[in-house]
Amino acid sequence: MNRYARQICLPEMGEAGQTAIAAAHVTVVGVGGLGAPALQYLVGAGVGRLTLVDGDTVAMSNLHRQTLFRESDIGKPKATAAADTLRALNGDCRIETLIAPLDPANAPDLVRRSTLVLDCADSFAASYVLSDSCRAAGVPLISASVLGFTGYVGGFCGSAPSLRAVFPDLPDRAATCATAGVMGPVVGMIGAAQAQMALACLLGQTPSPLGQLISFDMQGFRTSGFRFDTAPDPRPDLAFIAPGAIATPDFVVELRGIDEAPAPVCPHARRLSVAEFADQKPRPDSDQRAVLVCRSGLRAWQAATALRSYWDGDISLVAMGDTPSKERSDI
Repeated sequence: MNRYARQICLPEMGEAGQTAIAAAHVTVVGVGGLGAPALQYLVGAGVGRLTLVDGDTVAMSNLHRQTLFRESDIGKPKATAAADTLRALNGDCRIETLIAPLDPANAPDLVRRSTLVLDCADSFAASYVLSDSCRAAGVPLISASVLGFTGYVGGFCGSAPSLRAVFPDLPDRAATCATAGVMGPVVGMIGAAQAQMALACLLGQTPSPLGQLISFDMQGFRTSGFRFDTAPDPRPDLAFIAPGAIATPDFVVELRGIDEAPAPVCPHARRLSVAEFADQKPRPDSDQRAVLVCRSGLRAWQAATALRSYWDGDISLVAMGDTPSKERSDI
């Protein structure tokens, strides 16, 4: 019997749907707790080509929710370990890896080569970089985030507004799985929902998953959702750039402390905390670009919001990411 018989027999799928899935190239950014269920179900469904993007390695603290990995995988690149498991699940799928973090330099090319993109990184910067790139290329984006017992998944770009239409601003504070905790089954549920929305998009399902957001609260056992098809899509005023795109004439502010980043992002950067930035109100020259640098992008966004209140020049953000560690907190 055909391995896909149980889904081909669905009227919404059929042979034509299976052909569409087999012809698709899906890029998955983040091969962790969200990526694990999403990838297994995409491979199980017969997606023809998958690109796995992740620069992290497997850590012991990941294993309660990152179920593609085994204890013997600890220390291996996540993308490599995941690819080995997925190839054993379905030899029909062509699986490629990029052992590097997503950034504004590599995102546009990754997106352009994809039929659809899954954002499983649960990173402020990655989500906005992917959304801006997908919006520019007209490529659908299925993005999700989880913390504690709650999370969401949504279908953005393509025929729908971008992530900025629903989340125009970053939160006031950044919590991570390491600081706030996360339940493995909740991550698994939302990652599986990402896979289902991706497949529905590839099939052209009606109603479309694009323009739909679903929220999960598994402490109160509640789900909710809404459509945002007609939400206004703001221009990406505050966009992320790669560190290598910083130029000598730029007005650069390093928002990481010395303990976090002993060397600033570039020699001509001035070092200020967000509070100091808001208090001192530094002002670039009229012909300069302001570049604000931090780890996750959140402090850079906060400083940029303060700067925008009194200066209308060009502002770019840089998210440097975590320093290498065996105990990363990514979802």
